[in-house]
Amino acid sequence: MLPKTMKAAVAHRFGEPLRIEQVPVPTPARGEVLVKIVCTGVCHTDVHAVDGDWPVKPQPPFIPGHEGVGVVAALGEGVDNLKLGDPVGIAWLHDACGHCEYCITGWETLCETQHDSGYSVNGSFAEYAIGNAAYVARLPHDVDFAAMAPILCAGVTTYKGIRETEARPGEWLVVSGIGGLGHLAVQYGTAMGLRVVAVDVAEEKLALARQLGAAATVDARQPNAVEQVLDATGGGAHGVLVTAVSPPAFSQALRFTRRRGTMSLVGLPPGDFATPIFDVVLKRLTIRGSIVGTRKDLAEAVDFAAAGKVVATIERRQLEDVNSVLDGLRQGHIQGRVVLDIASA
Repeated sequence: MLPKTMKAAVAHRFGEPLRIEQVPVPTPARGEVLVKIVCTGVCHTDVHAVDGDWPVKPQPPFIPGHEGVGVVAALGEGVDNLKLGDPVGIAWLHDACGHCEYCITGWETLCETQHDSGYSVNGSFAEYAIGNAAYVARLPHDVDFAAMAPILCAGVTTYKGIRETEARPGEWLVVSGIGGLGHLAVQYGTAMGLRVVAVDVAEEKLALARQLGAAATVDARQPNAVEQVLDATGGGAHGVLVTAVSPPAFSQALRFTRRRGTMSLVGLPPGDFATPIFDVVLKRLTIRGSIVGTRKDLAEAVDFAAAGKVVATIERRQLEDVNSVLDGLRQGHIQGRVVLDIASA
């Protein structure tokens, strides 16, 4: 028997702390499942959501969260590809239309009528959350829920972003920003056969990158940071992945890119960055945005983690700690990823 109410962290006004309160347990509609959340990761996108940073804003009150992992607790009408008790994950992409030019060509993350977990639909900062049966991530039955939670956003986002650089095994990849996304990017890059240079402004994050397999690390604050990257990579990286949330990091990262290289952007700080047209044209550089990943990308990212090739560095906290975690993200004090324990498996 499902309870009638559940504990959730609710955003009522932009820029204000979330409130921990009792709200009704949602009922899955046709094609949906109700997921009993075991734990959920906390992403910098959650900060942007609750602060109302982006041009398209969520509508308060809403429940943030899009790295929720748990088990199927109820099935909506017509769901025959999942069963009660199946381990699943609720990722950023809640659903898409399925029939636009982007959906039918395998780019559902670009669908203009998509819904996103914890943003346009309620997310996983709660004891229960709704997932679309066609879009939830299928997880191994022996899954470590806490370790898998960050893969649903940070993992798939960096995996897809690296693929978008088109760097090949043996080539150089720079990862700019070694936080919740970047520390996973170092591992994905290494597992994909790339030689990784990690760039950050915090020594403890660079130390973590070295532990995770980075071939070289560079402090972005150093006056010769660009020269250090060029020297380490023999003239610049074939691919540069920017996960940082500081606009100056984007301008600097462009200088890390070798001729005919690709810079893939996944960080979303407010503002713009200067782009030197001369360099972009003369060096035949590519600047490419990358937004999370498709269902296939997500399945591949999960496979890397399930095989033990990518392991999130996590700190476990309680749902009641969510506001201090969000403040830590705002201040850049979080190393790795924070996972909120919601219920026992």
